[in-house]
Amino acid sequence: MKVKKYIAPTMQEAMGKIRNDLGSEAFILQSKQVRTGGFLGFFTKQSVEVIALLDAEERSESTHKAEKEQNSLLVEESIVKEDNPSWQSYFNDQGVSHLIIEEIIADMQGTAKNVDATRWLEHWLLDRACVPLSPGSLYDTQFLTLVGPTGVGKTTTLAKLAAKAKLEDGKKVAFITMDTYRIGAVEQLKTYAEILKMPLKVAYNTEDYEMAKQELSSYDLVLTDTAGRNFLNPESMDELGGLLQDQMDHTKYLVLSLTSKYEDLKNVIKHFSQAGVNRLILTKKDETASLGALLNLLLLENTIPLYITNGQNVPDDISTVTPKAIISMFLQEKRDA
Repeated sequence: MKVKKYIAPTMQEAMGKIRNDLGSEAFILQSKQVRTGGFLGFFTKQSVEVIALLDAEERSESTHKAEKEQNSLLVEESIVKEDNPSWQSYFNDQGVSHLIIEEIIADMQGTAKNVDATRWLEHWLLDRACVPLSPGSLYDTQFLTLVGPTGVGKTTTLAKLAAKAKLEDGKKVAFITMDTYRIGAVEQLKTYAEILKMPLKVAYNTEDYEMAKQELSSYDLVLTDTAGRNFLNPESMDELGGLLQDQMDHTKYLVLSLTSKYEDLKNVIKHFSQAGVNRLILTKKDETASLGALLNLLLLENTIPLYITNGQNVPDDISTVTPKAIISMFLQEKRDA
């Protein structure tokens, strides 16, 4: 009996190594994702670790073929208990990465025919949801800054966080806005500040900003709104990096929309993390029926948001999330389909 461990970027490459090394008679004992590297917990390199076994005792080609067919039937019957739509189709439609789908199918090999697919998937996903770094707390620092692309809902999210801090947690809260470019941006935040009875300072440059911070130094939490940034514009990102470099006493949150594609989310996170952003908030869950991007971020990038927003209501439509909550949301979409 020969047992070997293989590590490769994808399951296909791992299987290719196994076939070349052990031949087509090898069995897969275990497979799992291995995450390494990363930047502030946002961006990690993923590989697949597979443990394979080759039994020295020869088996006939007909026996091997029969076992292979049986395993294929077990996989199909286990993961696709419902015919319309199948789990695999659901995963594809949701935009789940093929890396995750391939590993699920590989791990379903040999699963009993009467398995509960939903329960098995929930345990499998939870087992893979390894997030070693805490997403943090709203009150880790006195000053909190929201950054991100245009149109993701930064200002409304800022108001929700402020309302939560004041109305639910009894904190003394204030606003600063540096978003003086977008038409109506200051007025929008001013309206929230008046409703919540919180002071608002407008900063047109870094000198104004430092003065505003000093004037608001007695507050428990000072929330700063910023102009939207295009991560593909080097000049805009360099400017943001310079601004955030001066905010060593701040917690910086990247705000992104769940209506975006996974690849776009991944790229934006990478660029903003290089500019010094170390936390994540995802918005507009109510505007998409596809949560594959959220699952991909959790399982492939080892990234979890502190908050997810689910509507425009202040302060109601915002909630903290855990890996279990994300997986439950994802599976619930299938149950409701």
